[in-house]
Amino acid sequence: MDPLSTLWETFFDWESMREALPEMLTVGLPNTLTLAVSAALLGSVLGMLLAVAGISRTRWLRWPARIYTDVFRGLPAAATILLIGVGLAPLGMQVWGPNPYPLGVLALSLIAAAYLGEIFRAGILSVEAAQLEGARALGFSWGEAMRLVIIPQGVRRVLPAWVNQLISLIKDSSLVYFLGLLASQRELFRIGQDYAANTGNQSALLLAGLFYLLLTVPLTHAVNWLDRRLRQGRPAAPPEPEPDAEPVDLTPSGKDPR
Repeated sequence: MDPLSTLWETFFDWESMREALPEMLTVGLPNTLTLAVSAALLGSVLGMLLAVAGISRTRWLRWPARIYTDVFRGLPAAATILLIGVGLAPLGMQVWGPNPYPLGVLALSLIAAAYLGEIFRAGILSVEAAQLEGARALGFSWGEAMRLVIIPQGVRRVLPAWVNQLISLIKDSSLVYFLGLLASQRELFRIGQDYAANTGNQSALLLAGLFYLLLTVPLTHAVNWLDRRLRQGRPAAPPEPEPDAEPVDLTPSGKDPR
């Protein structure tokens, strides 16, 4: 067969896509968003703790944070998911039963925390030292100054990088299928993979890829817009018009009679 015809029949079978579409919308898309958003929120909390520990002057806080970051940034995401999902599976069975989602969320969160910790740390360190000194001069303790002055400014500066990490989590959520999912727990990639295995056609996998594009491309443009907005700041408000001067009636001599 002609290679182009083979490619078209293998990946662009509209009937296969139409058959997989309802399940991707009702099952795959909600599960993918649940995994990504849950991991982003938990990873942000852990990442902030890592960032604060990483800038601490105490070695027993700074070194563990550094080691954690190096390990989880160096391991492949698939290896981390298998390590957590399979290694802690007996504990998970005792706590919440045969549901791999909590362990999948935990694994993705630990991965995200390693990256978000560095992102938050860079944002905090980018705030001028004079801000901390000024807060301390006003009577804030070091913790209060960090919590109320420094960290909010640092987080605001790295919001685009945080959204980029959310995009990575949306794509990495496809690796949770390694843990074994029930029919109602499958995310987009797993549904596409199952349809491809059952029909011998890869069109459902292409449809899953289109769903990922629909999720990540708008977020990418939102990141670019947010980055430009943060760099440029808010547009200056137009100056208020000055009130009209009160007319002065001058006498022929040119003097104000008042």
